[in-house]
Amino acid sequence: MKPFGQEFEFARMLGFQMVERGDGRCTMAIDIDPARHFSPQGAAHGGVAYSLADTAMGGALTSLLGDDQWCATLEIKFNYHVRVGEGRLTCEAEVLHRGKRIANVDARLYQEGRLVSSANGNFAIFAAPAAA
Repeated sequence: MKPFGQEFEFARMLGFQMVERGDGRCTMAIDIDPARHFSPQGAAHGGVAYSLADTAMGGALTSLLGDDQWCATLEIKFNYHVRVGEGRLTCEAEVLHRGKRIANVDARLYQEGRLVSSANGNFAIFAAPAAA
């Protein structure tokens, strides 16, 4: 399985943590820190949850791809259900359908066992660029 995780600075900067990944599924988490992640309204900025979902969804899909394939987000429909506060936010992503060029991936985000957000997105699958 192709490696995936915090190999890029954006994920490290936010504090994403890989929990489990394989067979078209990926669970990632982040410990929401008010000083780092809150908006001026006193809740986690929506971009933190969205970024966690997008990353976990990519992790789920890449667990099914060979080394000669890459993927990229085409679009995501994201729903914010309730406020995300301080503490651990966990995202569980799963590939619902994988075609030759497009995959559909679902995600659910939980805090303290409560569903706080959900997402569904389409991802492009394409040949990895040749090494320079």
